[in-house]
Amino acid sequence: MAAHYDVLIVGGGIAGLSLASALAGKCSVALVEAEQELAYHTSSRSARQFIPSYGPPVVQELTVRTLELLAARDTELPEPILTPRSFMLIGAEEDVAAEASGLMRSITSAEALELCPALVPGTFQAAGLDEGSFGCNAPLLLADHRERAASAGVDIITGARVHTAQRLGSGWQVGAGTEGFQAGVLVNAAGAWADELAVISGVEKLGLQPYRRTAAIAAVDHPLPEHSPMVAAGDNSFYFRRDGDDVLISPSESEPSGPEDARPRPGDIERLVDRLNRETTLGITEVRRAWTGLRTEAADGVPVAGFDAEAPGFYWLAGQGGYGFQTSSAMAELAAAQILAGQAGAAAAAGTAGPESRTAQALAATRWSVRR
Repeated sequence: MAAHYDVLIVGGGIAGLSLASALAGKCSVALVEAEQELAYHTSSRSARQFIPSYGPPVVQELTVRTLELLAARDTELPEPILTPRSFMLIGAEEDVAAEASGLMRSITSAEALELCPALVPGTFQAAGLDEGSFGCNAPLLLADHRERAASAGVDIITGARVHTAQRLGSGWQVGAGTEGFQAGVLVNAAGAWADELAVISGVEKLGLQPYRRTAAIAAVDHPLPEHSPMVAAGDNSFYFRRDGDDVLISPSESEPSGPEDARPRPGDIERLVDRLNRETTLGITEVRRAWTGLRTEAADGVPVAGFDAEAPGFYWLAGQGGYGFQTSSAMAELAAAQILAGQAGAAAAAGTAGPESRTAQALAATRWSVRR
């Protein structure tokens, strides 16, 4: 017998968990995750940095709102999710200017060297600083969402990959692992597998593309000072930040991939280590561990949150790219409001849905620029 819920969320990463906690106690919710543990893929492989100046305008707006929501939540927790940590861009004048936004101010090379003494003079021409950035305790945030959801009655099932999904009557019938579910709304928060879930569900896919991003924790001879900013190249060729006495480093690659349990490729981290040992005084001595995550994007690079144009009750919460954590609470807030308001896909497709906010329109699965 299938279990009945108002909402079934597919995907146990930051997107699915934040929505589960936002909906908890307001309707009946189940969350299913294909892996044996939650947040196994991209959500466990985050750079753990919230950067208000990062991304297109709607992403910056969502980041600011997420920071507001998490700052309020921090007042209720024994340890904070957010810790101030500025973000600095360095590189050629044109690269820094292209990546900087109104939330980032230009600083001199001397100021940049003072903020990050590991930089070598003469290796960059320009710098920009975002002082409103924060480090994020990602494991704590994920655990908090899970605890809030579970304590309010959300059923969380792991090791349950969706293998069947079809629209029946006024809802969805879904098979996941050995379990069966019926729900009025099916939420696609499946990350790199979002298009695959759409195909299983008989829904036209959006053409979401996963991209590789590798990172590593490395030991150094000269640890960064405690309040050092995260530093990124303006041409998106690397970033690094303090991680205790070690550093987190990344070649910032963005290469297409299929949905998979991505792994580092030989040479990617080694080449970055060679470069950073030339362009900084960090003195990287050892790579302690390395990993690769997948950042999944729509054609226009903007996340997707909204009901499908053709499939009633099918809700997209996907395509977050590299902005997943920093937009998560704001996107969950918006998604929960839309779902609870009963903005069914059939009504939206017929043009009878009520007026949407500018943010909702920018994120909508029905926007013209979402598909490739």
